[in-house]
Amino acid sequence: MRRSLPLLVALLVSPPAAFGQARSADSVRPAPPATLAEEEQPIVTKHEVRVGNKVLRYTATTGTIPLKDQAGKIEARVFFIAYTLDGAERATRPLTFSFNGGPGSASVWLHLGALGPRRVKMEDEGWLPAAPYQLVDNDQTWLEFTDLVFIDPVGTGFSRAASAELGRKFWGLQGDIQSVGDFIRLYLTQYGRWTSPLFLVGESYGTTRAAGLANHLVDRGIALNGVMLVSAILNFQTARFGTGNDLPYVLFLPTYTATAWYHKKLPADLQGDLATTLAAARTWAEGSYQTALAKGDRLTGAERAETVRQLSRFTGLSPGYLEQHDLRVDLSHFDKELLRAENRTVGRLDGRFKGIDAVQGSERNDFDPSMAAIRPPYTAMFNDYARQSLGYQSDLEYYILGGGIGRWDFGSDNAFVDVGESLRSAWAKNPHMRTFIAFGYYDGATPFFAAEYSLSHMRLDPTLQPLVTTGYYEAGHMMYIHLPSLARFTGDARRFVQEATRR
Repeated sequence: MRRSLPLLVALLVSPPAAFGQARSADSVRPAPPATLAEEEQPIVTKHEVRVGNKVLRYTATTGTIPLKDQAGKIEARVFFIAYTLDGAERATRPLTFSFNGGPGSASVWLHLGALGPRRVKMEDEGWLPAAPYQLVDNDQTWLEFTDLVFIDPVGTGFSRAASAELGRKFWGLQGDIQSVGDFIRLYLTQYGRWTSPLFLVGESYGTTRAAGLANHLVDRGIALNGVMLVSAILNFQTARFGTGNDLPYVLFLPTYTATAWYHKKLPADLQGDLATTLAAARTWAEGSYQTALAKGDRLTGAERAETVRQLSRFTGLSPGYLEQHDLRVDLSHFDKELLRAENRTVGRLDGRFKGIDAVQGSERNDFDPSMAAIRPPYTAMFNDYARQSLGYQSDLEYYILGGGIGRWDFGSDNAFVDVGESLRSAWAKNPHMRTFIAFGYYDGATPFFAAEYSLSHMRLDPTLQPLVTTGYYEAGHMMYIHLPSLARFTGDARRFVQEATRR
């Protein structure tokens, strides 16, 4: 969520009869859509995967779709991988477009972590495995109940603008929504999916994109059956720590509590049931804590002492440390301080992870141990999978997270980005659109209480509120790397899609 980020056609050789591998040794080029030039023709391969007692046979389509200006000049090429179930009725089969966030992240995380027919094998808790890494059949793949299209927005993955100058057109809140919306329209046209029930699933900044897209698309005649938000951020005021904005300190508090609970740093009376403890943390945060911060320098000595006492109870941090930080501890300081006595830090994306810094006495983590655990296996496995199993050959660097975009234009005129109104407007225009929101308790990047706050401040009409359902998982930002959470997440998504397509 930062404002700036420092940020395949060949013979296909694969083991015979292995689930998740190609059933043919050759990449197959069927007749492409007539509108595609030769250079834009996709690579099509046939595969199968076992899900429970069923074998799903499916087609993978890998390629790019060009985005053109009104004169027909190509401005960018958007890379995608689509999975369609063989033998299914295309007109009525659900179709889900998926992307991740950043901004600047490729779609690989949801793709190879949760939704696709293959997934990166992590330790069951989500910890980093030893290399060499493995890609295994995903028996939780969403392909069982929806076709899937994974989109890499311009500047991520293999997607590229025609020039650096043109790149700036796509690297911003509105340009990103416009370009991904154009891709979706072109895909529906070129692959004949205009009558399919349509869904979006976005993660992190991808939820910001999805909320904006829901309204953008309905204004262009494309009504969605559902939107799924994974680790949501809709209003950036909820996540921007700074003088004069006390809201994040209040909204991050329950995530601090969850993380301290996981590492057994809370008082005994709070170390019981997690849900009960978090309910208490929510109540105190939005009540007494928010009031105390609002008083600022007007807080009395007795009120300050009581606030420090309760804040220490709910965070596991010492009263003295909280006093030194004026009752306001941002995420980076919390991640560094919680396990300082053990010479360890905790993760930003997932507070369950522990890291080791060079100097334990420093103020902030050297790195995010939760990101360090997932980036190597996902990078290696995608690059191998795209070229070996899907047959897509390219010497381009696959920008998995950062490196391919410039400075992001939030277009907010010195205000906080808030796409809640876009989502509310989409619901108002399309009262059949359902929304599912997935929260990770240990997610410090997009805290669950912050998203709950955003949802409760959207002025959503009471008749539309039943359209929103939620799921909570004992993991972090990418809750699906935790195998028990992956199974629950898939079950929740299956029920959501089935209910959203029930006539």
